Amino acid sequence: MLGKITIPRYYLYGDPHSDVDLDFLHTEAIHERSGPNNWIIRPHAHPDHTQILLVLEGGGWIRMEEKTWQIAPLSLIVVPASIVHEINFLPGTDGEVITAASAYIASVARGDPALIETTRIAAVYPVGGADVRIDGLKDAFHWLHYEFIWSAPGRRLAIMAQCLRILVSLLRARSGAVLDAHRRDRNYDLFVRFRDLLEQYFREEKNLGFYSERLHVTVPRLNLACKARGAKTASNLLYERVMIEAKRYLLYTEMSVTEISHALGFDDLAYFSRFFSQRAGMPAGFYRRQSRTESGLNPGGVSTTVRETVPAGG
Repeated sequence: MLGKITIPRYYLYGDPHSDVDLDFLHTEAIHERSGPNNWIIRPHAHPDHTQILLVLEGGGWIRMEEKTWQIAPLSLIVVPASIVHEINFLPGTDGEVITAASAYIASVARGDPALIETTRIAAVYPVGGADVRIDGLKDAFHWLHYEFIWSAPGRRLAIMAQCLRILVSLLRARSGAVLDAHRRDRNYDLFVRFRDLLEQYFREEKNLGFYSERLHVTVPRLNLACKARGAKTASNLLYERVMIEAKRYLLYTEMSVTEISHALGFDDLAYFSRFFSQRAGMPAGFYRRQSRTESGLNPGGVSTTVRETVPAGG
């Protein structure tokens, strides 16, 4: 870890809010956040989000955990979720940066382990050669940013398509590079394996004992890893994953609350209603109406206004 002080954890660097929906993607130009911070991004981590940066001009250096990389123009940078990192950009550095929730990446990758693994390895890749053509990569980032700020039919699918192009570029950059990969510690490895199991079983299994047995650790050991790398207990991560899926169903489907309750493995509708209300601060039905109004989604789930964050769908 970098130093012995408490490392800040953000969804977006410098953003004090901690209630951003975990199931989201955000994109912006590098200079928009780095310039106002004197081109210095101080040590911090994103507990549940991966960042992918395309540096087109300028440069500098980035430190991720204990390793430091030099950044040159035409670099593709991967900052995995929960990795402590700091960046010192040269003034005027620019390009694009994507911040994407782990659940969003898994949805875009459709569970492809090779694509998902590329977002779990801290790395800086030079691009522009035969493996990753810079014109195609710039085009993918450009259209993802354009779709992000634009409202049009099929917007969510268009964003996911461009994100998939970027993940494929990462895969090719990794396969074409001689990697000095970040060596994950035991807490990080356990944390990642737990998140993988959650994706497979969160609908059916709400008991932490189920997960700890398959990971061959005790529940306290699992909690230790999750707190160290995700800043949350294992149960909090499990409940957040359930809430993400519940909100997806409410926002993008016409399933009734009863049907959603059963789809998420709750046999008792009353228990699901209490579970949702306690965590969302409102009943499921009210959340559906309010979120669709604020998001510009009509009853069929089609966007009619720009959203600040982009749910993965599912």
